Amino acid sequence: MPTKTWKNRERDIARWFGTDRTPLSGGNSRHTRSDSLHDMLFIEAKHCKRDARVELFKKTKPLALDEDKIPLLAISQHGEPGFFIFCHSSDLLAIANQRAKVLRNGG
Repeated sequence: MPTKTWKNRERDIARWFGTDRTPLSGGNSRHTRSDSLHDMLFIEAKHCKRDARVELFKKTKPLALDEDKIPLLAISQHGEPGFFIFCHSSDLLAIANQRAKVLRNGG
C-alpha cells in the first residue's frame, strides 16, 4: 500500500514538534485521538488542496513583507472570547518572542 501524502504531512508536523505520528491516527489508535504522540499538544493535522485561511494568508503576506513585518492572521468569532492565531510555522518563534516581550513589559 503506497504511503499517502497526508500521512507524510502528519509525520512532518509531529517531527516539527519533537514527537511521532500516532500509528493508525484517529480513534483507531487506542493511544490518543490526536494525530501525534506529543505529551502536551493535541495536534489535529489537515492536508487539503485549498483552505480559505491559507488563501487569505497568501494575500496578507506580501503586504506584511512590504512593511518588513511578519504576516499573522488573528481570527475571532462573534460572541466568543479570545482569538485564533494563524501563521506560518517558520514565523512561530518570532511571534512567540513578540508576545513574551509584551508580557515582560506588563501587557
